[in-house]
Amino acid sequence: MTTVLVADDDADIRDLVALKLEQAGLEVLAVGDGQMAVETARARHPTLAVLDVSMPGLSGIDVCRMLRADPATAGTLIIMLTARVQEHDVEGGFGAGADDYVTKPFSPRELVSRIQELLARAERQ
Repeated sequence: MTTVLVADDDADIRDLVALKLEQAGLEVLAVGDGQMAVETARARHPTLAVLDVSMPGLSGIDVCRMLRADPATAGTLIIMLTARVQEHDVEGGFGAGADDYVTKPFSPRELVSRIQELLARAERQ
């Protein structure tokens, strides 16, 4: 089963994303901050991570950079999920190594579709 790490300090969003991903047949690891995201990714090696940019402590951008720098997690697919919509924010997310960037408010259905597309693309490579 494909494992997805969801890191968001907003419990409602984290729970909604986790529920929709579980309904799509994915195993979900849900955490509420950046440090837990890094620790969980290093311990469990998820296929994909959905990271909120604005979290206490380590931001999603920090987590993305740390995952990309670690050979054990460098191949993890990463989607940034954030309310930060300015052009420089999007560039910062991709510059840190994100594979996709989804802005809040978001459609849970669209997020699941983007995740499934990234996973399918990775399988084809």
